[in-house]
Amino acid sequence: QVRLVESGGGLVDTGGSLTLSCRASGLPFTKYAMSWYRQAPGQRREFVARVSAAGDETNYALSVRDRFTISRDNSQSAVYLQMSSLNPDDTAVYYCNARWTVPLTSRTNDYWGQGTQVTVSA
Repeated sequence: QVRLVESGGGLVDTGGSLTLSCRASGLPFTKYAMSWYRQAPGQRREFVARVSAAGDETNYALSVRDRFTISRDNSQSAVYLQMSSLNPDDTAVYYCNARWTVPLTSRTNDYWGQGTQVTVSA
């Protein structure tokens, strides 16, 4: 059974920092690109950051570039999101995602965690 478990959320003041963690189990972690998404109240879930399976490529939403850093530790089956210079617009539930398109097939394996709440006070 695949599990993605996020942790590290909480309440922080504007300008503060948090680091989110996501630990994966039940899947071949080194095959999966890992991403963070977030969903604010009343809003659609949006992409935040992605790291490739090998950890050599990263992508960020424009709104978080230069403030957030995504990284992974394949030996721990973990992915992290370091967040700095937080502001109230970053308030959301943050979700970990694992995605792998199986080679030579049209199948994409896509898994989500339960989310962790990040609240930034003004």
